[in-house]
Amino acid sequence: MPIKVAALYQFIALPDFRELREPLLAACNAHGIKGSLLLAQEGINGTIAGSDEAIDAILAELRDGSLFGGRLNNLELKFSRAETMPFGRMKVRLKKEIVTLGDPHVDPTRRVGTYVDASNWNALLDDPDVTVIDTRNQFEVAMGTFEGAIDPHLGRFSDFRTYTAASLDQNTHKKIAMFCTGGIRCEKASSYLLSLGFDEVYHLKGGILKYLETVPEQESRWQGDCFVFDERVALGHGLVVAETGNPAKDTIDHD
Repeated sequence: MPIKVAALYQFIALPDFRELREPLLAACNAHGIKGSLLLAQEGINGTIAGSDEAIDAILAELRDGSLFGGRLNNLELKFSRAETMPFGRMKVRLKKEIVTLGDPHVDPTRRVGTYVDASNWNALLDDPDVTVIDTRNQFEVAMGTFEGAIDPHLGRFSDFRTYTAASLDQNTHKKIAMFCTGGIRCEKASSYLLSLGFDEVYHLKGGILKYLETVPEQESRWQGDCFVFDERVALGHGLVVAETGNPAKDTIDHD
């Protein structure tokens, strides 16, 4: 498949994020890249697509070029392929948060939960003392999730705060493990739970996409497909495009 798709994010202090928008958009356009990137004071998040050469060039600029001055040296990256360009144009948007939780006191650049590599995730699922929570929106969970995971029935990610207040207790839920599509939502959720006093909090590094990319299907605990926010709609094991319907994408809240 000719199109390389890169999902990326990094929590990093970017006090100059407003000034970065136009140069970043120009750099992407210069390479013929399309997709959507979010910039906020807490970092960068998004998905972009283009030729292999274009994606490699823009990632080199992000990590090592003058635009970010070497600050994006720990990008979380997942790669997949597409037959045709899955985006119509390139957008770089400024946001208060790169993933909206709505609590200004949560700072993933300072403290997050324990990362769990995809290769070790099944062992965590087997721990009877661990509460496993899917931090994605309800329509995403309906398309696929890990067996035994709790669906908190979120309309949007910021609803996780309401769910926590109503359903989680530090004395009862001593070990919590969370997951999401690419890792960003569960990483921020882990920072939030730690700020509330939960002690043992884990999250799947690289999210479901990294799990589907690296864990053999015969060993997988994943059931169904994984929704992605582009025209491919959903991916399956090996990050191949799943044959599934389009769940009214125009009405979906990407938070």
